Amino acid sequence: MNKFLLTAFATLACCATAFPQGMALPTGIAAETKTVYNAVKVNLLAAAEAMPEANYNFSPVPEEMTFGKWVAHVADAQTGICSTLNGQTRRGDAATKTTKADLVAALKASFDECDKAYNALTDANATELLTYGRGQNSRAGRLAYNSAHDQECYGSMAVYLRIKGVVPPSTAARAGGGRGMSGRGR
Repeated sequence: MNKFLLTAFATLACCATAFPQGMALPTGIAAETKTVYNAVKVNLLAAAEAMPEANYNFSPVPEEMTFGKWVAHVADAQTGICSTLNGQTRRGDAATKTTKADLVAALKASFDECDKAYNALTDANATELLTYGRGQNSRAGRLAYNSAHDQECYGSMAVYLRIKGVVPPSTAARAGGGRGMSGRGR
């Protein structure tokens, strides 16, 4: 359990440094975890909306996933992680979708599932061990993993957006005075 808590806290510490300077984070493991999740949620949804449908089949090289497959990957991963935390493991079906509208809908549905899991997180239940996959993880550790995975996927998707001439949402928010997830030029 200590390994998972250490991982969760390290992930939150790294993610917290990605916020623009001067932006205060709430205190407590539950509030901090939810803040990081909500910020990457905004960026992922905006990225999925910003990419034109014609570019959903784009990949920079044949060995890489297309932009649409990144959206599907996030949706399916979140559905699996968060539905398990919500007590009923489900597999997502976003990988079977091909249109932008269907993929964005699947992404939104995965965020609906994750909203329930993050909203159920409290400082009191953060260290509760749950059986997941090959072992046990703390509730906060699993949710921190989900946010870290989302950040990694968003970083890849931001490159695809830039290649296609679309400003990534985190950069656009910062340029427009909003608060995106990244304090750097993502």
